[in-house]
Amino acid sequence: MTNINKFNGKSIVYSKFRPDYPDQLVIDLIDENNLNDKSVVADIGSGTGIMTRKLLNFGLKVFAVEPNMEMRTVAEEKLKSYKFYFSVDGSAENTSLSPSSVDFITVAQAFHWFDLRNFQRECHRILKPHGKVAIISNERIRETAINQEIESIFKRFCPEFKGFSNGLVDSKDIFDRFFKDDYSLKMYDNPLMYNKKSFIGRHLSSSFSLNEDHEYYPMLVEALTNTFEKYQKNGTIILPNVTKCRFGFVNNI
Repeated sequence: MTNINKFNGKSIVYSKFRPDYPDQLVIDLIDENNLNDKSVVADIGSGTGIMTRKLLNFGLKVFAVEPNMEMRTVAEEKLKSYKFYFSVDGSAENTSLSPSSVDFITVAQAFHWFDLRNFQRECHRILKPHGKVAIISNERIRETAINQEIESIFKRFCPEFKGFSNGLVDSKDIFDRFFKDDYSLKMYDNPLMYNKKSFIGRHLSSSFSLNEDHEYYPMLVEALTNTFEKYQKNGTIILPNVTKCRFGFVNNI
């Protein structure tokens, strides 16, 4: 299975239950990078359009680049009413966008799937002079008991589990190689609140999670349900989470 196909069969649950990003993050990106309603943003690895919609709601013109047809189709249906939304069948390494055509690039919860060097090359190709890239991720606070318990469940039932965000949260080196030295890091407290349905749905939407036809799927759902019941209060559970945004100029290849 290629990275492009890892979310096959999960686009609906992904769209419903994946967390959003703080408004303040987009406000800061707009202010610090002098973006406005004439700015063109490429949201690469845009998935079902969670970050794309956030950018559109702040008046930006967005080319949403996504290689997975199933995910892209969900986004197209969800965002079709936006005048300045443009869906693009392309990948991080081959966006199909014109040279020097975008002012800014966002990547939300997708960077860990990219080929670093080829994505760097594509960024240099499509960005206008002085354009920057923002790498955005929702990251669990792993030191908490509930997130450690969820991690142990995935290790037990999901053979493809390599750590949250494919282990990217543990690697500073990859960002140091991607960006030039003066890149910025901003963090936003973003605790995630779920009821039972959305808690289970969120975890079933992960690329490494099991599909319904897997023999261990019922056991995975049971384990997640037990964890929810253990930590819930009045039918709600809160997962400690921080949204991180790294942005700057792309390093030379």
